[in-house]
Parts: sequence; C-alpha cells; structure tokens
Amino acid sequence: MQEATTRHFINNARKALDDENLQVALTKMKTGFVERRSEARARLPEFDEIRDRAREIKDHTLEHLDYYLERFERRVTEQGGHVHWCSTPEDARQTILDICCRLDAKTVTKGKTMIAEEIGLNDFFEENGVEPIETDLGEYIIQLRREPPSHIIAPAVHVLKHEVAEAFVEKHTDRDPNRPLEEPRALLDEAREELRQKFIDADVGVTGANFLIAETGTSVIVTNEGNGDLTQTIPKAHIVLASLEKVVPTLDDASTILRVLARSATGQEASVYTTFSTGPRRADDPDGPGEYHVVLLDNGRSKMIGTEFQEMLRCIRCGACLNHCPVYNAVGGHAYGWVYPGPMGSVLTPSLIGVEEAGHLPNASSFCGRCEEVCPMRIPLPKMMRHLREQQFDSGYGPATMRSGIKIWAFYAKRPALYHFLAGLKIWVLGMLGRGKGRFRRFPGVSGWTKYRDFPAPQTGGTFQSQWSARGGDRRSGK
Repeated sequence: MQEATTRHFINNARKALDDENLQVALTKMKTGFVERRSEARARLPEFDEIRDRAREIKDHTLEHLDYYLERFERRVTEQGGHVHWCSTPEDARQTILDICCRLDAKTVTKGKTMIAEEIGLNDFFEENGVEPIETDLGEYIIQLRREPPSHIIAPAVHVLKHEVAEAFVEKHTDRDPNRPLEEPRALLDEAREELRQKFIDADVGVTGANFLIAETGTSVIVTNEGNGDLTQTIPKAHIVLASLEKVVPTLDDASTILRVLARSATGQEASVYTTFSTGPRRADDPDGPGEYHVVLLDNGRSKMIGTEFQEMLRCIRCGACLNHCPVYNAVGGHAYGWVYPGPMGSVLTPSLIGVEEAGHLPNASSFCGRCEEVCPMRIPLPKMMRHLREQQFDSGYGPATMRSGIKIWAFYAKRPALYHFLAGLKIWVLGMLGRGKGRFRRFPGVSGWTKYRDFPAPQTGGTFQSQWSARGGDRRSGK
C-alpha cells in the first residue's frame, strides 16, 4: 500500500501554499473544469433526473453487492476469463505478479488506475524485476518525475509546461538536449514516439475499470487518449484492477451513469473512448489479449457496507468535488498525503486507513457544500465528514485544544438559555471594542485566524436568532 503522510496534512498544506509553481498551476485549473461542467450540465435539461437514477442504481447494487459480484464472476468465467478475489493490497500485488511471472513478463503497460496507486503496484513491480510503463500522458509525466498523482482524473495538473519539458529532457537522453519543447504539440508528439514501441513490446497490460457489468462480465474504461485500448488489446494478458464497488447490474445501468460521468469530470458529452472488454480473444477475433483477468480488491470497503459511510461507495471518481473545493484549489492533491485527495478523499481515506491516520482530512473543509451540490451520485460528503469528526472526537484523536473546545461548546449548546445569553453578550462586547475599527488585527484565542487575516468585528444588533425572534420568527419551527 502507498505510504500515507496524512498525519502531516497541516505541514503539507503550508508547503503547498508556499509553492509558487503549484499555485500557478492550481489557478489555471480552477476555471476550466468548473466552467465546462456547468456548460455541459446546462445542455442536458434532464441532468438532475439522471443523477437521481444513477444514485438509485448504485444504492440498489450496494444493497445486493454479494449477488452482483458473484454474477459478475460467473459471467467472466463463462467468457473464458478469471476473477481473483483479494482482501488486501498484498494479496492483489502478489496475484498480479504471479500472472506476470507465469507469462515471463518483463514490461507491463498500464492505463490509469487509482487502485494501482492504492496498492503501490509500480514500486512492487520494480522490486521484482518488472518494468511498469504508464501510458496515460499525465501518469507518464509524473512517473518520469517520480511523483504520485495529484488529481484523480488529471494526475499531472500540478505540473507546468516548462516542468514537463525539463522532465522529458532529463529522461529522454537519446534525443537532442537542445530540441524545442515550448509548444504542447511538441511534448505530445515526443511522448507518443516514446510510448508507441512500448505498447507493442509489452508482455502484460493493466487497466483500471470505471464499471464492471454483472450482466455480461464486462469491464468498462473511459479515456480521452486511446492508451487504454492499446494497453489491453496488444499484450499476452489484460489484467483489470478494480475495487468491489465498481460493479453495476446491467449495460443499461452503466450507460445511465456514463451520461453524468464525463459531464461531471471534464465537461464532455462523453469521453473520446468508452471501451467495453469481455473476456480474452476468441478464435475469430482479429486482436485482443490471450488472457483476461479481473483482480477485485476489498481493502476495507466491505466494512463500509451497512455503515454511515456506505454512500461513499457510490463514488465514480469523476473529480467534480475536487474541482469545486476551495481547500483542494488552495493546496492541491499532494497535501492530502494519500491516493485520494479533495472531499472524496477526506471521507474515503479515513474509512480505508483509519481516522487515527487521516483525521486531519475531514477537518480540511469549509463545509460550503459545493462538493455535494456537484456530485453526480449525490454523495452527502459534508454529512460523512461530520461523522468522521465525531469518530475522531469519541476516539480521543486530534489536538487536545480542539477536543477541549468542543467539550466547552457542547456544555453551552445543551443549555440554550445560557448559550443565547453568552452569545449575545459576546457580540455586544466585541461590537463595542471594534467600534470605529470594524475589525481586529489580533485577538486572544483566535490567533489561528488573525495570523493570516483580520477578524471582523460583529455588528451590535444582536445574534441572528435574537433578530429573527424580534421580527416575530419562531426559532424552533423556522417560521
């Protein structure tokens, strides 16, 4: 499993905020994904109805996950393929290596797969004499730079164009070091030339899966480069690496979710390539792999079934929550310290590796709610982050000052009359002290805020609830 640095999120975030190149890259990312998603949504009037149907499909599947997984396995086997059940990253890595060793594989081409990142597959390959070759352009760039991805659909979004050129000059040593690489097309052409023969020579191809279809035993990948097709059709064997929750009942169900996937991820009506793979090459097929293997990873997901975090397993990895998150847009993906960044990572990571390891992540949120608003599967991410905060508090993890502060707040919150009196008194005192200034540059107890920004002085009109009551509103009914 990839080593997690989630315990160091605060330090990671500080470094990210001070990284000028990263901040430039994040600024460029903010507009493209968000605007294109909004435009794509507007062009599909029934978008929200499809989201509702997609949510129902995944909820139904998760309620009957064992049935659909067993059905998927039967159909794969009937088509001549093999399904391997793996509880842990160690199981999955060894299963894949055993297949490669049996086929005497020296090189493995890889399509983009977050599960491979989760289990640390590339490092494991290299330790055992197998060369992994990333074929997605973004993944290829970060492999040359020896970095993990910083976004689940745009892994090299943090890398500027001149940094890509520097990596190519450093790693592609058989080329003219003074060649012009200023234009994106020159970088693209060079990557294509470097990878073309590697596709042809690879012994095994590994891809992820956006969906596994129980009805037909089919794996589905969506790409914009076509690298996934070359990865899975040319080698001796195609290995699909996926987690349990990727299964859906039927082809129609997969088609429904595909309608919201690309629109939410990149703002496209559909990805350039949507590839359905069912079993190994048949006798009359012109191409295709000689063997077809599906490696199904659990790694803690089955423990989420039946809990308050089951809804997280609806996630289709579109990245919309990352693109719209103010925290992710400020610090990027590497600050989160593991495979899954942003709001979805703030829920999934603690669920998989433990709140004691990743307790900072559910606290790295402004709770603005945009992640839930744009999620095509309507996953209530803020609600689940609150559950994780409760777990963290109940387990005794987190800074003592934070836990003490919550206890003090809870004491007053359970006593509404005292709470409202003290809140009103505090607003009056702060309003009087801030009269004429409008804000405080320093104030006891809020240095975490005033270190970076001024603390606004409240107006002296009382609390919101007192003003609401004065206008005849009922605080309890909201009327």
